[in-house]
Formats: sequence, structure tokens, C-alpha cells
Amino acid sequence: MTSQSTIPLASTRAEFWPLIRLAVPLMVGLAAALLIGVVDTAMIAPLGTVPLAAVGVTTAVLIILISALWGVITVISVQISQAEGAGDPVRVATALRGGLLLCLIGGSGGALLMIATYPLLGPLGQPEEVLAILLPYWVSMAIWIIPFTLFFGLKALFDAVEWPWTAVGLSYLGVLFNVPANYTFIHILDLGILGAGLASILSQCISLLAAWVVLTKAPGMADFRQRVTVPWAQVWAQCKDALPLCLGYAGEGGAYAIVGLMMGWLGADALAAHQIVNALAGLAYMIPLGMAGAVAIRVGLAVGAESQTRLRPIVKASFIMVTLWQGLAAAVFIVAGPVMAETMSQDLAVIDLAVTLFIVVALLQVADGIQGTALGALRGMSDMNLPTVITLVAYWPLALPASYLLGFVFGFGATGVWLGYGLGLFVAAIALPWRFWWLTGIPTPRPTPVTT
Repeated sequence: MTSQSTIPLASTRAEFWPLIRLAVPLMVGLAAALLIGVVDTAMIAPLGTVPLAAVGVTTAVLIILISALWGVITVISVQISQAEGAGDPVRVATALRGGLLLCLIGGSGGALLMIATYPLLGPLGQPEEVLAILLPYWVSMAIWIIPFTLFFGLKALFDAVEWPWTAVGLSYLGVLFNVPANYTFIHILDLGILGAGLASILSQCISLLAAWVVLTKAPGMADFRQRVTVPWAQVWAQCKDALPLCLGYAGEGGAYAIVGLMMGWLGADALAAHQIVNALAGLAYMIPLGMAGAVAIRVGLAVGAESQTRLRPIVKASFIMVTLWQGLAAAVFIVAGPVMAETMSQDLAVIDLAVTLFIVVALLQVADGIQGTALGALRGMSDMNLPTVITLVAYWPLALPASYLLGFVFGFGATGVWLGYGLGLFVAAIALPWRFWWLTGIPTPRPTPVTT
């Protein structure tokens, strides 16, 4: 007779391959979005420290808005996954169409909000030399938010219905266009950082157009493009589901953005070093972020199929894989940090600080991967509210004050700011898995027998 202790292990092993098969294209596809930022950083870096710092300021605020909109995209993905798990293509089509409408509204609102916040950068202490050249790039990246959000709304469909490599190809179509477009606009047409913004808009629009063609023309998508009526009540319901997610993601992204603004208080060198680390560490984070997306989809499919016993094995397998990856990423940052910094800048002060920040970031990798993966699992279960509270508490009353104290009061500068931010990661990495384990430990109620 098989012992009970061997059953979870076997179930966990069975989840490795399905997670890898889904997570790898998600990781590669998400990396495409960040590669556009890396291309911008690499192309702008020869223009000097101040233009590079301008990209850093823009990225810091852009993170807040994209993080908030990621809540909308997550709700679409979870709803499509649960509908697909239940074998209901009509529900899939309804969730997609309502979600795309919500993406359009949210993306447009995000763009307008970003433009409206520009006058606040001066009072928030950003360097004057950076603000003198920033506005054109700022506005262009605000516009970029709209096609970005719509594209990822469509990508949620491809990922959930087992077309993830199609989504990858569409993502990299934009990246391939972005490289020559960046070089042409920045260096040949001499548009400076505005050229990088224009190239990003055009690249994202090309990916979006190609995704729409696949949805409307591919035979395998026929079930999901059927005509369905999407009442405003459905859109409003999606909006209500997305709101706590948006707050949670914006809370995390907002805290990270304030870290970027704190770097601005330390000067252009600190801001430029932060941008280098942010661009390259962000690529590494696509692995746990892709795993979080895969876990959310796998958990959503299990919930839709009413298969409660699969939930813990899915998350155990994901924790093992993300821990191994983040440990490897940490080693790369420590060993190759100097080379990566020298590749991105010729300013010795910027290089030295970036190398130190790479070491600090390496120390945070495993905690960051665990908290992100646990959050994905909870999203797949449609557990929205308490994870949002956990995230907000971890970063705002804990991480940000710690960043300020270590960076400015105790005088550790940029290193202290990053170490303080790490406090929030560690708190979330403990609390979010605990929440998942508590929820999945509740037995599924059995129907009460009817007696006569």
C-alpha cells in the first residue's frame, strides 16, 4: 500500500513538466517587453549620464501604472483560464471581449494620468538637468501604455488556451522592429530620447496588430472570436475583480517607483546606476514572473475543473523551480555585475555604484521569486483582497520607511535604499505562501445527504 507521504511528492513531480511547458514561453514572452526597455537603455547610454537618468525617472513612474494595469490583465487571464478549464468557449470569448474593452479604458486612463503627473517631478526633487530634456520621452512612453495593455490582453488568451509560443513570436516581432527603429530615430534622425519613445510605440503597435490578425484569421481561434454580447455589467464585474489586484500591484510597483525617485534625490549618477540594474535585473525577474503567470493559469484550470487536490502540488513544484533559478540569477549578478555595468555606461562613478547594487539585488532574488509565485497562485484561486492587504503593508509601512532610514538617515545612500526595499520582499515572501497554504488546507465541503 502506498504511504500518504509519497503521494504529494509524486503529484509535485507530475506538475514540473506542465509548468515548464507553460512557464517557458511566458518567461520568454515577458522578457520581450523588458527587452524593449533594455534596447532603449543601451541605445541611449552613449548619449551620456543625464539622458540615461531621464529614462530612469520615466521607468520609475511607468512601473506604477503598468503594475496597476497588470491587475486588469491578470483578471482577464484568470477568467479565461477558469472558463477554458470548464470547457466553455462562450465564457472564454465573453471574458476576452469584456477584458479588451477594460484594457482600452484602463490603458487610456493610465496614459492620461502619467501625462498629468509630469508637473509633480520638480517638487519631488528630481534633478533639473534631467527634467530639462525629459518631457518628449515622458509623453511618448505614456502613449505606449495603450498598445501595451491591449496586446497583453490578447496575449492572456493565447497563453490560457495553450498557444503560448504564438504569443512569444508576436512579442519578439516588436523587439526585432525596435532595434533598427531605435537606432534610426535616436542616432540617424538625431531625435535623442524622443526617438527611443517613438520606436517603443511603433514596436508595440506592430505586435498588437499582428496579435489581432491571429485572433481574427487563425482557424484555431474560431471558437473564441464568435459573436457574444458583453453587457456593461460584465465589464463592471471584471473591473470590480481587477480593482484589488490593481491596488496590490500598484502598491508593489509604486513602492519600487519611489525607490527610483529616492535615487533621484541622490543625484544623476545614482539614478543612472539604478536604471542599469533595473533594466538587467528586470530581465532576470521575467523568470519568476513567467512562473507566477503559469501558476495562475494552472491553478485557474484546476479551479475550473474543480480539482482541489492539484493546487498544492502545482505551487510546490513552482517554488522548487523558481528558487533554483533565482539562486542562479543571484550568482550571475555577483560574478558578472562589473561586466554588465561597464557594458551600459562609461562613467566610472555610475559603474562602481551599479556593481554594488547588483550585489544587493542578488541577495533579494529568492525572496522576490517566492513572493511573486505565491501571489500568482492566489490570483489563480481568485483570492484578491487579503493578498492585496499583505502586499500594501509589506511595502508601504515597512519597506519604504526602511529605505529612507537606511539610505538617508543612516547615510548608506543607494545601497541602503535597496536594502530597505528588501524588507518588504521578505515579509511578502513569508505571508503570501502562508495564505495559500491556509486556503488550500480547508477541505472541500461535501454535500449533506438527504434523508427521507
